[in-house]
Amino acid sequence: MSTTIKYEMMILLTEEFNDNELKTWAFNYAKALRKLNASEISVISRGKRDLSYEIANQKRGNFIQINFSSIPKHIENFSSSLKFDSNVLRFLILNKTSNVKNF
Repeated sequence: MSTTIKYEMMILLTEEFNDNELKTWAFNYAKALRKLNASEISVISRGKRDLSYEIANQKRGNFIQINFSSIPKHIENFSSSLKFDSNVLRFLILNKTSNVKNF
């Protein structure tokens, strides 16, 4: 059996979403994570911000942070669903489990 690892995911979405649509979008992806047996899911809206450079003709975007724990083999399935979402401009999934020791 694989152990779960803590992840942090940052997602940049197009700016067209209003607050209710943004909550619905984030809730649907949290449900998708839950179906992949993810746990400790938390969703944080980081707001709408100007981008440093245009991405897909967008100058602004909504930033969403999702923290969760999951088995590593499920991350690839989840990231491929984000790749095919036309509302997602960019995303990054970071492994928050660190093996670095402080001396």
